[in-house]
Amino acid sequence: MTPLLQQAFSAHHFRQQGHALIDQLADYLQAAQDQALPTLPWCPPPQMLAHWQADAAQGPGGDPEHFFAEVLAQSIHIHHPQYMGHQVSGPAPLAALAELLAAVLNNGMAVYEMGQVSTALEKIVVRQLADALGYPPEADGILTSGGTLANLTAMLSARQVQAGPQANVWELGTAEPYAIMVSEEAHYCVERTARIMGWGAAGIVKVPVDARYRLRTDLLETYYQQARQQGRKVLAVVGSASSTSTGAYDDLEATAAFCRRHGLWFHVDGAHGGAAAYSPKYRHLVNGIAQADSVVVDFHKMLLTPGLVTALVFRNGTHSYQTFAQQAQYLWAQGNEEWFNLAKRTFECTKRMMSVKVYALMRTYGPALFADYVTQQYDLAQTLAQQIAQRPFLELTTPPMANIVCFRWVPPGLSGPVLSELNALIRQRMVEQGDFYLVQTQLKGETYLRVTLMNPATTPAHLTALLDQVETVGQQLAFAPSRPKPI
Repeated sequence: MTPLLQQAFSAHHFRQQGHALIDQLADYLQAAQDQALPTLPWCPPPQMLAHWQADAAQGPGGDPEHFFAEVLAQSIHIHHPQYMGHQVSGPAPLAALAELLAAVLNNGMAVYEMGQVSTALEKIVVRQLADALGYPPEADGILTSGGTLANLTAMLSARQVQAGPQANVWELGTAEPYAIMVSEEAHYCVERTARIMGWGAAGIVKVPVDARYRLRTDLLETYYQQARQQGRKVLAVVGSASSTSTGAYDDLEATAAFCRRHGLWFHVDGAHGGAAAYSPKYRHLVNGIAQADSVVVDFHKMLLTPGLVTALVFRNGTHSYQTFAQQAQYLWAQGNEEWFNLAKRTFECTKRMMSVKVYALMRTYGPALFADYVTQQYDLAQTLAQQIAQRPFLELTTPPMANIVCFRWVPPGLSGPVLSELNALIRQRMVEQGDFYLVQTQLKGETYLRVTLMNPATTPAHLTALLDQVETVGQQLAFAPSRPKPI
């Protein structure tokens, strides 16, 4: 090794830097939980870029401890109890340590020899999730990099199975005008999947939602027949558990019955809310999920794991082997259903050791950790809804089903586009102030504030403070001589 390589791979330096980083992270976690730092130290994009360009211009040789400290200080702090924004979990620290272990080992997992331990652990993790979902013993699946990729993989499998072996879709392609049916509130990645697969806009049959933003299962037959009359061959129906904007759970039992009646593939996008299967109190929200042909669940959303870790589970495990029927002699000897050669079943070749993070939590705390977390956060959403209902100028969109709550500030005399603009400004001002982090969404063409309660340290007192600030900022903006425009 050259002297520089020796320094880069020095076990001694790693021990020193690692101990220092763990101390930094432990102090950071405590500061975040104690609210000793802002939720988001807001910085405009050009200013942030200029800061790091200046840092890069100094050249190599900087102190990594100083660099780590700057990254910590300038990032959004999802471990802060007033982080209430996107659907990203503040990971349990043990899972982060497992991530470090996996990063040092860097086992790629395309073939068994490159990831013996993590391959075996993946099999166990998927099986434990399948049990929680109520799937039969023959269920099987994979871990992959995010819900978007998992949903795409599920639809590729659905096409392969529904088209039948005689179609040989993998080798010959297809000119069939396929389509999938989804709620109009389904995650955008489902529509993206249809477009990626070459089906175009007509490949997505969007079914309206009810007043609580759930798929109207009473309209499934109508929209199915319309699609057929237009020459589309519907392969599958996708149920949301839950939807992204409002956290609404579709009626999975009714959707499953419809799919059985017409011989369609039933897929559940449970990226966020599939975790309710672990909660005895909220398990009823996913009734019918065990009837799905495939289910997606993100461990990095409601199961306390660093991203990205997404499970795709098939009720019939053999379906997970049919998606990518590809020759790759340089990777593996040809054979059937080799569960231990994961590149045969996933998009990834160099796949990260995702299972290590999840298994560390399962092995140490058991499924009770997931149950406690889901139940607590869903309960907290009910508390927030109750607080909103007690304030005359706050309007709740719909009673929450998950830990997602949408609402807006509605002062007397304002409506329409002006009201939407004002709520967007409230959100913008609060993000810039940095005390809270929340997002916004569009529902029926109007802007609402959107809160996702992801932090287990968040309490009802934090919710009260959030609503106080919404009202205070709203009043400041509504009665300002000249209101700024949202960026």
